[in-house]
Amino acid sequence: MNEGAAVRVSLINFGNSTTPCELNGLPVGRINADLSASRVGESNVDLTTAVALGESQRASFAGFQMNGSFNVSRECAVGWLKLPNPNGKSSSLVLHPYTNASDITKRSRDEWLIDFTGLPENEAALFEAPFKHVQLFVRPERAKKREPYLLEKYWLHKRSSPDMRKAIKPLQRFIVTPMVSKYRLFAWLPTIRIPENAAIVIARADDTTFGILHSRFHELWSLRMCTWMGKGNDPRYTPTTCFETFPFPPGLTPADTAHQGTEQVGSSPHPRPLPEGEGVRKGEGAGREEMTANAATTATSPNAAVIPASLAGDIRTAAEKIVLAAKRLNDLRKNWLNPPEWTQRLPEVIPLGMDESPYPDRIVPKNGYEKELAERTLTKLYNQRPAWLDAAHKTLDLTVAAAYGWNDYHAEMLDDEILKRLLALNLQRSA
Repeated sequence: MNEGAAVRVSLINFGNSTTPCELNGLPVGRINADLSASRVGESNVDLTTAVALGESQRASFAGFQMNGSFNVSRECAVGWLKLPNPNGKSSSLVLHPYTNASDITKRSRDEWLIDFTGLPENEAALFEAPFKHVQLFVRPERAKKREPYLLEKYWLHKRSSPDMRKAIKPLQRFIVTPMVSKYRLFAWLPTIRIPENAAIVIARADDTTFGILHSRFHELWSLRMCTWMGKGNDPRYTPTTCFETFPFPPGLTPADTAHQGTEQVGSSPHPRPLPEGEGVRKGEGAGREEMTANAATTATSPNAAVIPASLAGDIRTAAEKIVLAAKRLNDLRKNWLNPPEWTQRLPEVIPLGMDESPYPDRIVPKNGYEKELAERTLTKLYNQRPAWLDAAHKTLDLTVAAAYGWNDYHAEMLDDEILKRLLALNLQRSA
């Protein structure tokens, strides 16, 4: 017996009863299949009846899965990037920083990834130093696995998540959330930092979608639709149960933003698309030659607030209000996580044969602030939930509520009332 295992046992009985229902010793009107309940005399909100919506498909994805020691330290990767290869190509094509769930909730570990996705063995071998690492460390690990594919394709990740890569390819950045986390947190990543499978990708670059996802409404929905994991019984977010069932405000659904185009707030509602090859900010490309174009996204300044392109009328007005609140929330969080008084921005390594770095700048602590900065994490911020953070979220919630047309919304509105409205939208759109 594994003495460290956390075992949960649920005993559920089915049947018809004429006696009053009780849940956890309290009288309730009805007990639903997910063990939620309605109060006596109140309408029932049964989220087990919610279904995945067609409008929310092909926008959220799990990250890639390594299955082997493809991850290396930054120091190791920097050394390889300064070496020539027999094919005359830069190792930056197969080396880039990556992210896992703990990098989102805590501080970044600054680890890099060997990524031969799409390359046959003979071509991967031409990137000499990274391939040698895979031969020395990954191949022996794979030889112990039961799945024949893992050894036959030892230089490749177990799952490369091709749908996710295709979806984020045109973007400068994308939204990410840890699959399992104490809080439902969303953050931005540059496209070059492809996340591991314990993180969920939402393939959108606009602040409107970010704001909707980080609102009270999506958080409530995801907490009721999720599963639970671990010793701390933390909520587990999945694309199918939490994202694809969620009814976005009208006109701002994933189907409405599937073009992935963005424009700066205050710009023309019909922007000119970028010419092929333009529009990728430094360090925010995908890290491969074929992934440098960004025809889907219009030109904006790096710190601009952006909305989905080509919105008009009331929907555009609602989106702009969400954007401003979401951008302020994110800016305040960034300043708390990396105070400019404690940090400095340094250019990343320039690979051999290149004129500039394809990677984002590094944010490192100034001398004497290493310990203080190590304590600044998203989890600790939300544990404390200072007044400014709470106020920023409440402001964001008001803008998202307005996009739904809920003019009667207020911060004290009951969770069940919000869930009732969201469920009605889900069932209406799925009909």
